[in-house]
This record gives sequence, structure tokens and C-alpha cells, in this order.
Amino acid sequence: MTERRLQRGGGRPLWKQLQEELVRRLRAGEFDDVFPGELALVEDYQVSRHTVRQALSQLRADGLIVAERGRQPRVATAPEIRQPMGALYSLFSSVEASGLTQHSVVRALDIRADGVIASRLDLEASIPLVYLERVRFAGDEPLALDRVWLPAAVAESLLDADFSHTSLYAELAARTGLRLDHGREDIRAVNPTPAERALLHCPAGAAVFSINRLAHAQGRPLEWRHTVVRGDRFALAAEFSAHQGYRLTSATGSNLA
Repeated sequence: MTERRLQRGGGRPLWKQLQEELVRRLRAGEFDDVFPGELALVEDYQVSRHTVRQALSQLRADGLIVAERGRQPRVATAPEIRQPMGALYSLFSSVEASGLTQHSVVRALDIRADGVIASRLDLEASIPLVYLERVRFAGDEPLALDRVWLPAAVAESLLDADFSHTSLYAELAARTGLRLDHGREDIRAVNPTPAERALLHCPAGAAVFSINRLAHAQGRPLEWRHTVVRGDRFALAAEFSAHQGYRLTSATGSNLA
């Protein structure tokens, strides 16, 4: 049996190193048949059982393994975030409802001009727009690349917001009093660009959902959004019945994001 070594004395906790090493091996498919138990990991990595349990606890929190008391851990089915169609929805809320923690890495938050986007918002081409770009995470894994444009005349106060763990629409309502009341989305399955695949850690060959949204408030266009969501971690749902036929679902008391 090959002993696997972690870096000792380097300042990085052993449990964190072990967690990252196990994630790497999971992605490489080493545990498709069986996931090693605690004692096997203690022997393989020459660490304490406490260190192993800390690493496994993080893997459980990220939805990567299932580890019940008295049973050997096993690889979890990839968590699927389900979203009802037909509602202005919150990706923020959908992720947390699935039992995963969510946060975002903000890649851009500024004011810029974009003639194409301005035309979609029925604005002059040179009108300044607030632009927000985030990578949205579910657990430790990227879920979506989100790009949003809003007229700066009404949304400039958003430049002071911390969007690492908050809802865009909640901030918009709190700072401007505006709430989106209707809109349209176009959703299609596409192959991600190389840059999108790298940002989202998409598995080889996996497609993504490309979602374009135009949302209105008080009778005028307010938001244009383009979101790329990993197809292996996200699903859309609709409802049908013999009496009502097929209909898109709406989220009761839906929060907006």
C-alpha cells in the first residue's frame, strides 16, 4: 500500500489538505466503486482520526459524500438544484433550499456603457449601466456565471453592496424600493466556452443552461441578465395535471435574486 503524504509544518491545516486531496481523487473517479473508510484514510495519510473526520465533515457539507453514523462514507449523487419555471426566482434561495451553502465571487461591479444591452432595456446606447458579474457557488463547487446590467440612474447605489453572500433583488428593493414584477426568460442548452468551462469546473462533455432574462418593474425594463448554469447540477421543473393540463409552476412567496 502506498503511503500518501501531506505537507506538515507549512501553515495549512492537515484536514484542509486532506479534504482537497480527496476532492481531487473524487473528480478523477478513484472512488466510483467505493469510498475509503475513516481508518483506511488514517493509515493512508498517517493522520489522526480527528483530522480525517474534519475533512469528511467538509465533504459532507459540500454534498460530495454521504456519511451516516456507523456506516462507511459513500460518494453522493451530484446535488441537483431544482428551480420552478414561470417565476422570477432566486438562485440564492434555490441553492440554500437544496441544503448547500452558497456564496459568490464578484468578478466585476462597476458602471459601463453597452449599446447592445441598452437597446434591450429600451435605453439610449450611451446610457451608463451598472454591471455585476459573479461566479455563484453551491458548496465549494461553482454553479453559475451570472452577468447583470441595470440602468445606473436607478441602480447606482448597488455599487456599495457586498454581493458575496446576498440577493441582488433584496439589495435593489432595500436601496431603491423597486421590485421586479414580471419578465421573460429564454433558456437553452449549449456547450460552454473554454473560459466558462474553466470558471465553472464543468466536467468534460457536460452542457450548460444559457439563460437570458429581461425583467420589468413598474412598467419599464429594469434588468438584463445572462446566466450560464452547470447542466449537471441544475434542473428546471414544471407541473401538469389531468384537470389543468400543462402549466409552468410559480414559486409561492418567491424571493427574487
